[in-house]
Amino acid sequence: MSHTTSKILVPTDFTKVADCAMNHAMTVAAKTGAAVYLLHVVDKQAHAEEARKKLEMEASRARKWNDKASVTALVRIGSIYEDIGDAAAEIGAGLIIMGTHGMRGMQFITGSRALRVITSSNVPFVVVQERMIKDAGYRNIVVPLDLHKETRQKLTLVAEMAKTFGSKVHLITPKEDDEFLHKQLLNHLKFADQYLGERGIEHVATIAKEDSGDFVKAVVKHSVELDADLIAIMNLTEGNIFGVLGVPYEQEIIANEAQIPVMCMNPVETGVGGGWTMQG
Repeated sequence: MSHTTSKILVPTDFTKVADCAMNHAMTVAAKTGAAVYLLHVVDKQAHAEEARKKLEMEASRARKWNDKASVTALVRIGSIYEDIGDAAAEIGAGLIIMGTHGMRGMQFITGSRALRVITSSNVPFVVVQERMIKDAGYRNIVVPLDLHKETRQKLTLVAEMAKTFGSKVHLITPKEDDEFLHKQLLNHLKFADQYLGERGIEHVATIAKEDSGDFVKAVVKHSVELDADLIAIMNLTEGNIFGVLGVPYEQEIIANEAQIPVMCMNPVETGVGGGWTMQG
């Protein structure tokens, strides 16, 4: 995989979901040669030493999944919502793999606060629940393409992941009866088909039975039917991953009941014909 994932940051609160995030990170690192950094944030200096000891134990446990990857413990004093981005910038992380505790009791993902962590970062996130990564990694990746041209940009990272794991990419668009919108969606599919085809990545396209209004449900349902390993979404307008649909939809897809990991990334304007570069 390219330089973009040479360093993976894993925020941990020492819970089972953080364990899953560590499991995903160590498996990705095994395929990419990336170094893994475990981050724990405490609210005061007095707690830092205990956290450091616990992190070192976590690092030892992480090595049971991959004994070749470099694992580094990072303790920061402050707020989890600010320090994830700061730590990622400091180490030059190309990917953040983070656990979420579902819809309730989440340290990391709690509505708009968590989305702020994701939306303020140039580094892509993989958000996982209590589902360990399969031995083969992310072999089936679902990629929703909606009417926003920016949704094409995520194909850069999707293609990297697909190359790394020999994945099959499953493109899905909403059904649109309006001829103009339908044509736009077909153009996005054509672009994705060409982009993935040129890179030798196996892919297939599906037009959902649902329109844009029910597209989130369609994406989750399709992902469950495929037993997908990853859903790749693009964050658009300030905290709205699915365009103008709002926070409940983001939570619905990030904290989906099937516990399928979700890769989120932000568009970065390059000013070159809709092009995109991933910063990290």
